[in-house]
Amino acid sequence: MLKAYPLPTLDKLGASVPLNVDVNKIAADWVIAFSSFAESGDVGGIEGLFVEESHWRDMLALTWDFRSFHGAPAIRTFLADRLRAAELTKISLRTELTALQQPYPDLAWIAFMFDFETNVGLCSGIVRLVPTRSGAWKAHCMFTNLDDLKGFPERIGALRNEAPNHGKWATQRAHETAFENEDPVVLVIGGGHSGLDVAARLKYLGVRTLVVERNVRIGDNWRNRYEALCLHDPVWYDHMPYLPFPPTWPIGNWLEHYAEALELDVWTSSNVRSARKNSSGTWDIVVDRAGNERTLTVHHLIFATGLGAGEGHVPSYPGMDTFKGQILHSLHHKRAADHAGKKVVVIGACTSAHDIAVDYYEHGVDVTMYQRSSTYVFSTKNGWNRIMRPAYWEGGPPVDVADRLNASFPHFMAVNLNKRVMNQIAEDDKEILDGLRKCGFKLNWGTMEAGFALTAWERAGGYYIDVGGSQMIIDGKIKLKNDSQIAAFTETGLKFENGSELPADVVVFATGLGDARNAVRRLCGDAVGDACKPIWGLNSEGEINGAWRDLGVPGLWYMIGNFALCRFHSKHVALQIKAMEEGVFGERYSAVE
Repeated sequence: MLKAYPLPTLDKLGASVPLNVDVNKIAADWVIAFSSFAESGDVGGIEGLFVEESHWRDMLALTWDFRSFHGAPAIRTFLADRLRAAELTKISLRTELTALQQPYPDLAWIAFMFDFETNVGLCSGIVRLVPTRSGAWKAHCMFTNLDDLKGFPERIGALRNEAPNHGKWATQRAHETAFENEDPVVLVIGGGHSGLDVAARLKYLGVRTLVVERNVRIGDNWRNRYEALCLHDPVWYDHMPYLPFPPTWPIGNWLEHYAEALELDVWTSSNVRSARKNSSGTWDIVVDRAGNERTLTVHHLIFATGLGAGEGHVPSYPGMDTFKGQILHSLHHKRAADHAGKKVVVIGACTSAHDIAVDYYEHGVDVTMYQRSSTYVFSTKNGWNRIMRPAYWEGGPPVDVADRLNASFPHFMAVNLNKRVMNQIAEDDKEILDGLRKCGFKLNWGTMEAGFALTAWERAGGYYIDVGGSQMIIDGKIKLKNDSQIAAFTETGLKFENGSELPADVVVFATGLGDARNAVRRLCGDAVGDACKPIWGLNSEGEINGAWRDLGVPGLWYMIGNFALCRFHSKHVALQIKAMEEGVFGERYSAVE
């Protein structure tokens, strides 16, 4: 069940922001008090540093899971259960990031970052302190994150340098990639950005990892999609681990270059035929590598096959078998020129549908968008200016800091904050939104009327990030049909419940993707598929289901998300696997659903 928590407005707190507030002293005093209570295991002392309606989000640092605790009672229980076991020490303030922030006249907090250690980890935290009626500043929102494992640093920088191999590099790389005399510890299915990210993280933690990619080349998962496919994000949001995008921002070839430059072990033109748990608890995985079959035994299996795992969701309608034209899902659409001179109907009104419809129009194809339900629309120009700045923008903080700042707002805590941002974007986009309403396009304000973020986390769709398609609909260049539901296909098109008909030679379903667990079921069998937790959508605490952590089957992982999520959470997956392999992984403190 989705929830929204009230914001700590100054009126609600009965407080104001004093003139000339000494933010560094307030932050330092709070950290000193927190350190004293945390190191002594004083739950009550820590509780006194928080306002009653507060939030604590933890990623692996204290819970070995992804948890969001809302309200003082939940935080109290969490600390009583986990504080002493985690053994927090060496808590220190990062003074350079401390600042008073006032995003709105009635909202103000002192934000700062701190570092600490647990019994096994090197961690960081972000706190936002709000003023109170008494004049004290107390925590409203806390975020703690596992950054590294003690004794197992990433082999980067000075630690990456090894003894010179005197011209043996090519032979060494061929031997490593072939896995001739050993099996990998981890096998990753899928060589897209998510698979490459986690493979890179594991490689530089010293965990032998093999990526199996069915396409001929890395990057073909982008090259082989429809030609109009593009990223709609700012470049600063989409960097990859260790090697940021160059300012020219390539995609398909960039992924291929990334895998080669980071010396990742990849088998292309290869398919996993089956994956089965054996009696020892490891995985026996049959891989067809360009016609040569091999069975590998690995400790961990990571699916990095995308949200729908290559499946498109196509609704069933009467008469589809009698339709004389072509029916396809957006996953299988390639280029608009393939349908020159034909009438095309695109079913769907979110990002893929718009991209495809724009491509058809620009190639002179008669295209109609059929909108089944309302869509949340915002422009890249105004939306990203409000959502991404200043964290993911030119001159912003290092991307690893930006990722933690972004994650430091629990999803349910941020609902009402996101509503405010959404209203600002809507005002900025007023001209385009008014134009869409005038031509009959159905709009909404996103999940819980909170705009983009919650819609993406809960639905993984339902929105269009406008890069020009909206104006084409307003101008009538892309025709619009949304006055009735589809009743059936006819031989020559679509018939609707209100009796109207729409002729079509080609119908493209841009109607979302299938259940990610279907890929697991196909390769691992029904028993494993049945044991898997849901993947994507939000649980009762506001954390994303299934991805990046315990999937319900030991040794099975699902790596999923956009470039930013995969960059950030690939480290979390790699740290969990490394901790398990080194015997330092603790007990998960998981939510009870």
